[in-house]
Amino acid sequence: MNQIFADTNRNDPRPANFQHWVDQFREVNPVQLNSENNSNISFQQSGKAAGSIASIQSGLNPYNGPWGMAQITHLLRRTLFGIKKSELDAFRNLSPGEAVDQLLRTSPVPFPPLNYYNDASEGVEDPNTPFGETWINAPYANEYEGRRIISLKSWLIGNILNQEATLHEKMLLFWHNLLATQSWGIFIAKTSYQYFELLRRNAFGNFKTMIRELTLDPAMLIYLNGTRNNKEAPDENYARELQELFCIGKGPNSSYTEGDVQAAARVLTGWVINWEEVNSESPVTSGFLEERHDTSDKQFSEFYGNRLIKGKSGAEGAQEMEELLDMIFENNETALYLSRRLYQFFVYSEIDAGVEQTVIAPMAEILRSNNYEILPVLETLFKSEHFYDALNYGALIKNPLDYLLGLWRSLEVKSPDPGNPTLDFGIHRSMIWNMANKGLEIADPPSVSGWPAYYQAPQFDKAWITTDTISSRASTSDSLVYWGFWVNQNIQIPANLLTFINGLDQPADPTQLLTELSEILLGMPLGVDELDELKSSLLSGQIADRYWTNAWNDYINDPGNEEYKLIVETRVKSLFQRLLQRGEFQLM
Repeated sequence: MNQIFADTNRNDPRPANFQHWVDQFREVNPVQLNSENNSNISFQQSGKAAGSIASIQSGLNPYNGPWGMAQITHLLRRTLFGIKKSELDAFRNLSPGEAVDQLLRTSPVPFPPLNYYNDASEGVEDPNTPFGETWINAPYANEYEGRRIISLKSWLIGNILNQEATLHEKMLLFWHNLLATQSWGIFIAKTSYQYFELLRRNAFGNFKTMIRELTLDPAMLIYLNGTRNNKEAPDENYARELQELFCIGKGPNSSYTEGDVQAAARVLTGWVINWEEVNSESPVTSGFLEERHDTSDKQFSEFYGNRLIKGKSGAEGAQEMEELLDMIFENNETALYLSRRLYQFFVYSEIDAGVEQTVIAPMAEILRSNNYEILPVLETLFKSEHFYDALNYGALIKNPLDYLLGLWRSLEVKSPDPGNPTLDFGIHRSMIWNMANKGLEIADPPSVSGWPAYYQAPQFDKAWITTDTISSRASTSDSLVYWGFWVNQNIQIPANLLTFINGLDQPADPTQLLTELSEILLGMPLGVDELDELKSSLLSGQIADRYWTNAWNDYINDPGNEEYKLIVETRVKSLFQRLLQRGEFQLM
C-alpha cells in the first residue's frame, strides 16, 4: 500500500507557485458597455418584502389550488435556468404532480469535457490530450491545468445551456454550494471533474452515501487537507467542515464541541490520495494507509450521546469512518440542517419559527424515515401548499447563473456557427468572467462555505445585488439586445429578437405579446399601467395597437424589406432593454 499511496508532502506535483497560473487565467472582460438607463434599475422583491419575513401558515400538505401560468412559471423558475417557450408549452399540459415528476427525472450523463483550448497561433497544444479528445484521465500537466480547468467550467456551462427540463443541473449547483470545493485551489483538473461527477451521480440519491463518497473524494481530500491528516499531526479541517458546513450546521440546537472536531479528525487519519495516479493516464483514487491512522479510542460529547469509537488497528482502522458517519447521521440535527439548506435554496432565504415547525421539521422527518434519500423530500416540497404560497413568488434574487444562462436559454440565443466547438468554448469562457464580475465564478465559490448569498444572514440573496453588479447586469442585457454578447474583439453575439418573437403565439398583438413575454421572462403578470408603459415602445408613442400590428405584419409579409425590418427591430430592442431592466427580471 505504501508504494501506491505516497506521502503527500513529497509527491504533490503542483508547483509551489501554482497561484500564478490562477492569476493568468482570471482575465477580466476588457469590454465595458455603458447604458444610460443603468441607474434606473431598482426593484422590490414581489413576494416577501426585502428585509422581512412574511408569515406563511401553509405546510407540506399536497397543493390542490389553481394551476395556471403563475404557478407553472414559479415552479420552472426555481428548478430550471430560465424558461424556454417550448418548456412552458409542454408544462401547460401537465398536472402539478406530473410537472414535478417530470422535473425530478435524472438527466442523461453528459459526454465529458474535451480539449477545445488548443491554439496553434499561441503555440498551445496539450501534449497528453489531442484536440477534440477528453483530458479527464490525462497525466497532470502543470502548464495546461489552467486550460483544463477553464474547459471544465465551459463544460459545466454547456450542460446548463443544453439542459433538459429536469432539476438535475440546479441540484448540481445546490450540492456544489453546500459541499464546496475550489477548482483553482485544487489545481488538478481531473480530480475536480471527478468531484462534479460525484455530485451529479448522487444528486437525487442518498445524502449519507454522498457524504461518504465526498469524504474519500480526491478533490475534497486535497482541498480540506484530508490527505495530510495523520496520527503524528491530525488535521482538523475536514472534520470541522463535515460537521459545521456539510451535515450538522450551526442551528440553535447544534452543540457539538471542539473535542468532537478533534476526535473526528483522529478517526479520519490515514486516508490519502494516490499521487502516482495524478501523474498517470487514469482517474485518481483514494486509499487507507493503516500506519498513518490513530488507533486510540475517540470519545465524543453528549451532543453525540457520549459515543465512543473504539480505536482499530490495521485495515480495520478504515471502518472507524463508517462509525463516525453513522453517529453524525443518527443525530437529528443532520436532517434538520439539510432541510433548511434545501428550503433556503429553493423556497426562501429566511426561516421563521412557523416555517421551522410546519415545513422544516416535517421535511427532516421525511429524510430520516427514508434513510436520507433525497428524492422523497424534494417531491414533497415541490408538491406542497407551502411552495405555491403566493408570498414565495418572485421572492429570491437570481444568482448570476440564473441571470445570464437563464437569459440565453429563454431568448434561445444561438452561436453564429453552430457545431463549432472552438467557438462554443470561447463563448463559455467569456461567460465565466462575465458571471464572475457579477459575483459567481462557476466551480469556484469564494470559500468552503459556498457563496454568501446562500448562508450569510441577514443579507442572503440580496448579496447578489451591489452598485457594481447591477450595472454589470444591465450592461450584459443591453449588450445582448443592441450589440451582442462579447466573445472577443471580432465576435459579438446578439440575441435574434425578431426570430424569438416570431416564435411566440400572437406577436402581432402588442398586449398578447407583452403578456407572453412577461410569462417567459418575468414569471409574473404585468399590471395595466406597466403594460401601457412597455407597449409605448412598440407603438412609438401612438395610442392604437394597430401601429405595432401593421408594422409587424408588414415585416412578416416582406422580411427582405430592410425598412420594414428596421422599424420593428428598433421598437423591439427598445422594448427588450426596458423589459430586461425591470426589477421583476432580477427575481425568481
